[in-house]
Amino acid sequence: MNEQTPGTCAGCGVAIQTEDPKRPGYAPASALARETVICQRCFRIKHYNEVAPVSMEDDDFLRILHGIGATDSLVVMVVDIFDFQGSWLRGLPRFVGKNPILLVGNKVDLLPKNINLNRVRNWMQHEAKERGLRPADVILVSAQKGVNIDELLARIGELRRGRDVYIVGVTNVGKSTLINRILHDYGSADLEITTSPFPGTTLDKIEIPLEDGRSIYDTPGIINRDQIGHMVSPQDLRRITPTARINPKVYQLNDRQTLFLGGLARIDFVRGQHQPFVVYVANNMYIHRTKLENADEVMAKHHGELLAPPTGAEAAQALPPFVKHTFKIPPAGATDIVISGLGWVSLRGKHEAHVVVHAPKGVSVGMRKGLI
Repeated sequence: MNEQTPGTCAGCGVAIQTEDPKRPGYAPASALARETVICQRCFRIKHYNEVAPVSMEDDDFLRILHGIGATDSLVVMVVDIFDFQGSWLRGLPRFVGKNPILLVGNKVDLLPKNINLNRVRNWMQHEAKERGLRPADVILVSAQKGVNIDELLARIGELRRGRDVYIVGVTNVGKSTLINRILHDYGSADLEITTSPFPGTTLDKIEIPLEDGRSIYDTPGIINRDQIGHMVSPQDLRRITPTARINPKVYQLNDRQTLFLGGLARIDFVRGQHQPFVVYVANNMYIHRTKLENADEVMAKHHGELLAPPTGAEAAQALPPFVKHTFKIPPAGATDIVISGLGWVSLRGKHEAHVVVHAPKGVSVGMRKGLI
């Protein structure tokens, strides 16, 4: 694999410029003498875990993706298994034209140990079909841990048939981590794409040449506005983003009880027989149980403090107002209630349950057949 394209940041792909520190791609003139040039923003993300806002709009990201449809290539769509609904790239067929799609479920290492991965794979195929997409194949990987990367590369080799490869997905699904894993294990270990949990890390498509004259392209992550991660601070985003295998937490609830997931969501068990609520969120997420009759008072008194994240009164006030989502869970097998970007709560379906979920306005909350 060759070196980066001259004049672009090796970390995020944006054109390097030395004039305006507030615009994307800024690097001091002294940085241009380095063999591998990265912009100041990527430098700060990589070395200080700081993020600087950029002026690219959603239309800029969409413009880059629209160009894929005019190519003859293999499209690899990466989704976050832990947040499948929130990381789904809506309207993908519109972007890619007739190009085949390989669906990759990343972060398989976060799923609990007792999960059947064949079932997860079949579930992903079903969910893709429900959304109007028929992928050529589905592969489960962990870019962070290097799980199934060999299988993924072999399948890419079979499906691309000498064509370019475009890797697409929404923000924070691990696309750049996946490409860094491929580069480290099979290619140029000294070329590293900037990765972070912050939205919009990759600002323009990054070209990685292959031995046959074709290329792998890492594209910018589209921002799904209905993910809760876009409504919290970078510090709180780190707290709600799982980094280790999820340990489910089981709460035996009577009706008229409430669970708070930090201060970002509230789950009211309004009516039904005593039953378990199994919570799948980041392991360090604080969960508070109280009586439904006390829930409003607890929220008003402790939001941003006991009920955190969001961390602090200002962060709590900055959240959009909470809205209600009402669900009737049938007694017919496991059902998950999914809060986009935060996790899900599973009910076993042995008894009917009436549940109300409160979440910030704009956050997608939905019901699905139980994943586990």
